[in-house]
Amino acid sequence: MIGEKELANIVSMFSIGSAATGIKPLGPGFINDTFIVNTENGTRYILQRKNHNVFPDIPGMMQNILLVTEHLKKKVAGEGGDPMREVMTVVKRNDGGLYFKDESGNYWTMTVFIEGSVTYEKADTPELAYKGGKGIGKFQTQLADFTTPLNETIKGFHNIRWRFSQWDESLRRDAAGRAGSLTEEIGWIESRRKEMLDFWTLVENGTIPTRVTHNDTKISNILFDKNTGDVLCVIDLDTCMSSTSLNDFGDAIRSYANTGKEDDPDLSKVSMSMDMFRAYTRGYLSQRKDSLSETEKEYLAFSARYITYEQVLRFLMDYIDGDTYYKIAYPEHNLVRTRAQYRLLQSMESQYGDMVDTVREYLK
Repeated sequence: MIGEKELANIVSMFSIGSAATGIKPLGPGFINDTFIVNTENGTRYILQRKNHNVFPDIPGMMQNILLVTEHLKKKVAGEGGDPMREVMTVVKRNDGGLYFKDESGNYWTMTVFIEGSVTYEKADTPELAYKGGKGIGKFQTQLADFTTPLNETIKGFHNIRWRFSQWDESLRRDAAGRAGSLTEEIGWIESRRKEMLDFWTLVENGTIPTRVTHNDTKISNILFDKNTGDVLCVIDLDTCMSSTSLNDFGDAIRSYANTGKEDDPDLSKVSMSMDMFRAYTRGYLSQRKDSLSETEKEYLAFSARYITYEQVLRFLMDYIDGDTYYKIAYPEHNLVRTRAQYRLLQSMESQYGDMVDTVREYLK
């Protein structure tokens, strides 16, 4: 546990022009350790210790975040908005650097806390799903003309060809001796391999364009105005990279539209809500329908199946590997996650015609 005196020393490395008066933990800290910093002049900041095991290239990540936020600030200002409230603001180190590396090799970064904002852990109404879709759609539209190459800070993220290379090695190794009892679950993965690779080939050959993607579009990564309820900005840009924007849509549907929990042991509770799918799609396409290519429009609904399938694969692969990546609460946790995500995938597959029709409706 790091002490407040040490935290205050880290804060002093950043160019905030005021002394810290209090530093407290913020949020559960599943990946990064996050703190809120109060200062003498009243401005508050977010201090984070970035997890360099999950993000092996923190310098590259911070360069991505700076480039993306600078672009967004120009867009917001040009639209007559408030760049300090509608875009994350990176606070640089006193000498201009984007992070501070302590003696233990930990990386620390800082951003301005956006006052008068709220977050939600779950999208539990169609109205909130609509606003979330609108927020991500606006984020992508504002970055549609961003052309600077971004660093690949996590290798192969949402790249199913890369995931299959890991998967094949995992099966060959069978580190925990579990593969033999998973014939049915392994079959789920193998029966859809060609379909998923065919989709990814369209990304690799440029038929589906590469754009700036957030890659973690759950609703807790959107700030809402406390007074109006409107979307303020998208936060947690650690995973911003170059890929297909369909990933962001698909990941959001996997999160927003699941009627159960990601690790729900009661599969009867797990399905994809068409009401939530419709609401999110309507919000998203209200911002994006004029800037998506025809191929992106064609595969928009499929992207939800693609991302959910990838998560089935990743949970099952981690279970086969002996639970080395995801934190688990009990020995079968990753297998429970696998089965819950597979039930969600099945629900999407059974409703796929309606999903495609919904996309077409909101493209008109």
